[in-house]
Amino acid sequence: QVQLVESGGGLVQPGGSLRLSCVYSGSDFSMGWYRQAPGKQRDWVATVGVAGITNYTDSVKGRFTISRNNAKNTVYLQMNNLKPEDTAVYYCNTPSRLRMPGYNYWGQGTQVTVSS
Repeated sequence: QVQLVESGGGLVQPGGSLRLSCVYSGSDFSMGWYRQAPGKQRDWVATVGVAGITNYTDSVKGRFTISRNNAKNTVYLQMNNLKPEDTAVYYCNTPSRLRMPGYNYWGQGTQVTVSS
């Protein structure tokens, strides 16, 4: 019954902005955003805890903001000043679930392309 549905991606010029959304199943756990560029591993981008505490990978600090609406089971990623190296498929997931042995569920992701 795991549900992860990402949306909001698109094509944007360098310096532009996008806001991603992810609807998830369950509650009372941290949520994270991850991304995977072609030919690269999937990397962690940001995490927001139940109470709103956030963490970011260094390359997006000051540009991306992760937030959540617990009542709507939705996590967001506001991406500003986008760079070509941000181009990737973006996924949401639950860090606590990812730590479970054998857990490997991912949604379809949403494509973000930053190009002039």
